[in-house]
Amino acid sequence: MNLPLTLLDWIAVTIFAAAWIGYASVVDRVPSIRARSVIAAMDVHRERWMRASLGRDNRIADIAAIGNLMSSTSFLATTSILVLGGLIAMLAAPDPARRVVAILPWSAVPDEMMWEVKIGLLLVIFVNTFFEFTWALRQFNYTSTLVMGMPNDVTALSQASAAARLANRGARHFNTGLRSYYFGLAALAWILHPLALIVASLFVLRELHRREFRSAARDALATREIR
Repeated sequence: MNLPLTLLDWIAVTIFAAAWIGYASVVDRVPSIRARSVIAAMDVHRERWMRASLGRDNRIADIAAIGNLMSSTSFLATTSILVLGGLIAMLAAPDPARRVVAILPWSAVPDEMMWEVKIGLLLVIFVNTFFEFTWALRQFNYTSTLVMGMPNDVTALSQASAAARLANRGARHFNTGLRSYYFGLAALAWILHPLALIVASLFVLRELHRREFRSAARDALATREIR
């Protein structure tokens, strides 16, 4: 089946995919670049957190902090399901939604097949979002078990490092889920016009780079690695 995409649609989708996949590949897989991100800075602080918990008899505060991470992750995972429900409704009953698009200025109302393609892309994105958040949630849950099982011994660094690695993996998937959310919002602009998808993709790319590498939060968190 030939997709009814125009040249401008193909250009917009290519820029969208390059922005998302390219950014994630560079930031997550190039160590020298990742080391300057807010994600890497938080990895160091979580390692310090787990080491500090070794010296505490009562770890209720640690478990409460992990519970907060799980609550925010669970909220976003639940929201992803609600978004998926809305997208399925838009796919099942396209006419009301297309009428809304038609009244917006500068919008290009997609035909029935293009509507299915565009909503289908959003479905794929938010299914991925849901899986990322739920996997992050499970890893935070595993981290709480490790924290409660760590001995009250400041020399038990291997257990603390294992808990930190698991917490960092959970945070990485949480961050991947957030990126998927952001680019899902960019993909929503494609319903209006291919040019809107290009602008939204570049805007999301700029915002991700600013927040992860040039924000005040990143400067506040930046610290030397643990030795």
